[in-house]
Amino acid sequence: MASILTKLTPRATGQIAHVTISRPTKLNALNSALLAALPQTLSSLTTRHPDLLAVILTGAGPKAFVGGADLAEMAALDSPASARAFITRVHGACDAVRECPVPVIARVNGFALGAGLELAASCDLRVAREGAVFGMPEVRVGIPSVVEAALLPNLIGWGRTRQLLMLGENISASDALRWGLVEKVVSDGETELDEAVEEWVQALEKNGPLAVRRQKALMRRWEALSGVDESVQAGVDAFGEAFEVKAENGETETEPGRMMGEFFRRKEMMAKGKL
Repeated sequence: MASILTKLTPRATGQIAHVTISRPTKLNALNSALLAALPQTLSSLTTRHPDLLAVILTGAGPKAFVGGADLAEMAALDSPASARAFITRVHGACDAVRECPVPVIARVNGFALGAGLELAASCDLRVAREGAVFGMPEVRVGIPSVVEAALLPNLIGWGRTRQLLMLGENISASDALRWGLVEKVVSDGETELDEAVEEWVQALEKNGPLAVRRQKALMRRWEALSGVDESVQAGVDAFGEAFEVKAENGETETEPGRMMGEFFRRKEMMAKGKL
């Protein structure tokens, strides 16, 4: 049975959501039910848990992150309209990851193919085990790679994007790391993957949670803006917003003010030999 599984882990400064795409007998291939459920899950998590720090996205079982979109469902598409409707659902799932206000970490535990690679590319950070396999095989079944495949040139360059999309060949985790498709590769094993994710979670915990959210939102704007001047101005706006106190939310100081104050207090105590 296909489902989206969620688990919340409390941390000192908030919560981490573990989201698992569960359809292991089909390599977690994304059918319409899963494509509809993932955006709903992310929306519910961020709405119900305002202290959410990050989302860890992975696939169930030892074989796959996501092995692609459901090929049987795609084979049954019988018109341009039904094809557009299906691929729009793929885009909706990927876009929900990109629009999630907190960082989404892809925990790539196996195959990340087609829509699975697009989903991983939509995440903010990606860690993979050595045995993971990456590819965009759509041309091998007569369709182009579309929607969030458009993210790949910014990650790996146009030449390597053409190699993936036009040749339809798979690459190893070590090649994915060398290309910049993932940020980290660990030896095979669930423990090693979890430890790598934990390192990033601990790093996020040291940061201002609102600053991290603002940073992600700003980077999304950078992607959408056409020129450096607009991007710089968007940064100016985001920086100014960070220093607003919203009294209606019970705030008495800004997050930068609080965290910079803590930094200087620690520095002063170190100078006095109290740390």
